[in-house]
Amino acid sequence: MELRKVKIHRKQEKVSAVSQITLDDDYNVPDYRPDIVKVLKEKGELRFDEVKAGNGAAWVKGSLVFRILYRSEQSEGKISCLRGEIPFQEKVNVEGLQEYEKVLAGGEIEDITIGVIHSRKLNVRAVVALRVSVSEEVDENLTACLEDTEEYEQKTENWETLTLVVSAHDVCRQKSEIVLPSSKPNVREILWRSIELRNVESSIRDRQASVSGEVLVSVLYSEEEESSRLQWFETTVPLSCGVECGAESDGDVYKIRVNPTQMELEVKPDYDGEERILVLELALDMDICVWREQQLELLGDIYSLKKNVIPVRKERMAEKLLVKNYAKCRITEQMELPESQEKILQICACEGRVNLEKKERVENGILAEGTVTVELLYITTDDNMPVGTVKEIYPFSQLIEIPEMENSLAMELECGMEQLSAVMLDQEHIEIKAVVHLDLLAFLQQKISNIEELTEEPLDMEQLQNSPGLVGYIAGAGDDLWKIAKENHTTIRDIIATNQWKDTSPAPGETILIVKKV
Repeated sequence: MELRKVKIHRKQEKVSAVSQITLDDDYNVPDYRPDIVKVLKEKGELRFDEVKAGNGAAWVKGSLVFRILYRSEQSEGKISCLRGEIPFQEKVNVEGLQEYEKVLAGGEIEDITIGVIHSRKLNVRAVVALRVSVSEEVDENLTACLEDTEEYEQKTENWETLTLVVSAHDVCRQKSEIVLPSSKPNVREILWRSIELRNVESSIRDRQASVSGEVLVSVLYSEEEESSRLQWFETTVPLSCGVECGAESDGDVYKIRVNPTQMELEVKPDYDGEERILVLELALDMDICVWREQQLELLGDIYSLKKNVIPVRKERMAEKLLVKNYAKCRITEQMELPESQEKILQICACEGRVNLEKKERVENGILAEGTVTVELLYITTDDNMPVGTVKEIYPFSQLIEIPEMENSLAMELECGMEQLSAVMLDQEHIEIKAVVHLDLLAFLQQKISNIEELTEEPLDMEQLQNSPGLVGYIAGAGDDLWKIAKENHTTIRDIIATNQWKDTSPAPGETILIVKKV
């Protein structure tokens, strides 16, 4: 007996772990930077240099890169900036991890505080959530049918499944040049820059995974004059880059995770030697998965009238696309400056970060809850403190509907900032408008009782001869002819022929005549 097999390819998470660590270190201000009086604004990002797997643990090596904007009495304009790094190496316990496996590491800064110990030393404290995981690709060999159909009765079942056709990880890079408008003076030094992705969309076409959208760039800088006055400039740069992925069609189901790993902005001279060109360099980590939907006809049951056939079964997993949903959550809030803070003359930059804190399964979908952190950098009305900052955190909640909600649901939910704006109502009040996008991909986890192989035994002829040769059976609602035929040692074809049916489904209450075949 030869069973015909079909194969589906899928990806699953093998092991994972999350560890919360605290980085607490002092940082000496370099000699070439002026003394620090007060930290005005701070930002941090994680860089991962190396991840090593061991038996039961992973070692993650990287650094916390931080930037501060601060007040200094020594510098012209009284505002200066500083960039520094705090290295770390942490052990994350991962049960079941083997030293030969490839580990992926990621993380986020849950909180960062940079305090002034004295004018030449800072204390950097950050709470970081580290995530490590190992994924594996597996093949599920499913039985479609038995090649020999003469001696066997076979029942097939239809399944909708997904098979993984592409699983790739690559880096997409883009370099752009921004020329300052003629109304803006030359750049002496970039004091603060805000680079954020907006309206990011992904697509797959012609064997390429592409990312498009906008890059919002805001710059606070000191001008190249004796006064070194503060200047600000804001613009948007089109985002368009892609990598080869091998996927062909628009009809496939795909998921592209985009994670910025590098967003640098430097100034360079133009053809006249003036510092007027801003060079933007982006590096986007792209995690690409592409699935293809399949309709499979699989062997559900089998028996024979000449021998006793015993199916050997094993539970196999398959995924079915349940829903791909894109939702938006709109937030409108009013921000008020504290009484002790300098009033606003003009807003320079509005930065936002989305933090998804909870995703809960409810009756008709997924309830996503989180926060939006909004930070403003602005020019004040006080010449002694020309730059000010303010930060607020706003909650959000959004229901993402799933028409056929199931308990055995696996989901991938990504969120990000689509739009963010801040409009001055007066010198103390700002209207904040934000749009958070939530991208849901939900899969139904299907358990298939797959027939792996068949064993055969001779029929129990004594038991067969002692069973009735002719049976009258009254059909009930939803009766299964396959089960009736199998239990009475006959075939569906013979039952239909004996009862002279034109329709294969008997009406409830109808008498079925069954003749045993020997």
